[in-house]
Amino acid sequence: MVQNDAKLPTSDNTEDNKKENITNMASLLEKEGLGIDLPKAGEIRTGTIASISPGRIMVSIGAKSEGIIGGHEFELIPPEEFAAIEVGQELPVYVITPEDQHGNLLLSYVRAQEETSWKNAETYLKTKESYKGEIVGYNKGGLLVSFEKLRGFVPASQTSFARVKETSGSNSEERWKGMVGQEIEVCVVEVDCERHRLILSERIALGETRDTIRNKVLDALQVGDVLTGKVTSLADFGAFVNIDGADGLIHLSEMSWDRILHPGDILKTGQEVQVKVISIDKEKKRIGLSLRALQEDPWVERIKGLRVGKLVDATITKLTKFGAFAKIREDLEGLVHISEISDVRIEHPKEVLHEGDPVTLRIIKIEPESHRIGLSLRRVDSAAYKDLDMKLLQKELENIDIKVTANEEEVEDKEKSEEEQASPVKEDKKPDKAPESPETPSEEKKVTDTGKKPAEKQSSADKDKEKPDKAPESSETPSEDKKVTDTEKKSAEKPSSVDKDKEKPDKAPKSPETHSKENNTSEIEEKLSEEKTDS
Repeated sequence: MVQNDAKLPTSDNTEDNKKENITNMASLLEKEGLGIDLPKAGEIRTGTIASISPGRIMVSIGAKSEGIIGGHEFELIPPEEFAAIEVGQELPVYVITPEDQHGNLLLSYVRAQEETSWKNAETYLKTKESYKGEIVGYNKGGLLVSFEKLRGFVPASQTSFARVKETSGSNSEERWKGMVGQEIEVCVVEVDCERHRLILSERIALGETRDTIRNKVLDALQVGDVLTGKVTSLADFGAFVNIDGADGLIHLSEMSWDRILHPGDILKTGQEVQVKVISIDKEKKRIGLSLRALQEDPWVERIKGLRVGKLVDATITKLTKFGAFAKIREDLEGLVHISEISDVRIEHPKEVLHEGDPVTLRIIKIEPESHRIGLSLRRVDSAAYKDLDMKLLQKELENIDIKVTANEEEVEDKEKSEEEQASPVKEDKKPDKAPESPETPSEEKKVTDTGKKPAEKQSSADKDKEKPDKAPESSETPSEDKKVTDTEKKSAEKPSSVDKDKEKPDKAPKSPETHSKENNTSEIEEKLSEEKTDS
């Protein structure tokens, strides 16, 4: 055991001695100039141009070796820079590989410049100094800015407020094309050499913080402005939209005229939307936005034809402590406030109304902004609306065309029925007048002839009554009766052809046979009446 313990220190001393010998050998070689500095992939070295030939540049980087810039790397050298290169000139090179399959050391001039720019970018990131570059291009999301041998990206959200106000157009080309070639001051905010990612910001370079930008936006905005923004986040109560660098809120109720349960039903993060500014609170620094304000309000179409003072038929749908809701149309309801239900004070609408009751109501208020219609039951018969009701009724009647057409056949039938109703009256009166008159049968004949004459122009039964009364009183000769008869015949000839057709049945009984029959009938009737009297 003692022997083993004694041997251990000797072995440690031996290893230390070997290390010292190696270190001493390396230091001795370096002192003698015999040290070998072999190139490593990815490092940047400064070399000297040994020769220039078509498609190839030989560069000496020490270690008694020369590297080659050729192929694709040779073509990447800008023409103006290649023209300035000379033999013996020093230039930075990037080691692509120390030895390829042919044993050549491959170098790159362009990559060396890029690596230098990446290192400088990291320096700007640490110091937070601003850098002035040139806008060399653009894409959908923002501007491309030159940074030495690199290209940095300035997102649209990082451009200055003044630059944003200058932009206009519906696409990136219309917004950014006119800025190409302009100088821009930026700060480096992100460097990622491996991903070739260099993010720049104009707002930070100009000292525009989020608060200062928001204040500028609030000062420039006006209620009613229509702007294009990008959805930045969604919440249960609405969506936040970035406009000109400041966030505004689209509340859930301002997204659509239809009922929306969640903003995600119609919007998504990153989506560009057109919004209308509906409110600005500079003290709380809040901006209210709306989507539905740019849409047509379907409620306006629903109330088309309705006006204050108009009477409407409705159905009671719901009763509450403060009033009753009534359905005016399929998708339209109004409120009858409890004070508008009755002239007498009531504690609850159910004292007068019930759900499902059909009622006539008067419109007393229409509020398009709040989508409210005020109705009244107690003002249905109000005198204050009497003139309005008459005007509305008159207007409705004017819009309705009422045409009355006379049908000749119906007129003829009506006249015929009137004559038929009048003829039985005459016959009934003849027996009553016959016994009262002491006249001879010849005189009775005259009376009968006179009574049988119809007055075509007179439709009433009064004229028929007068003729039998006058006949018995008259003591004129038969010649005078003949004159009267002739006169009546002439007057009967004046009616239209339609009346003549109707008169034919009345003229036929004027034959002698008919007169004799009538005389016999009257005599029989007289005898029967006498017998009744005697009995």
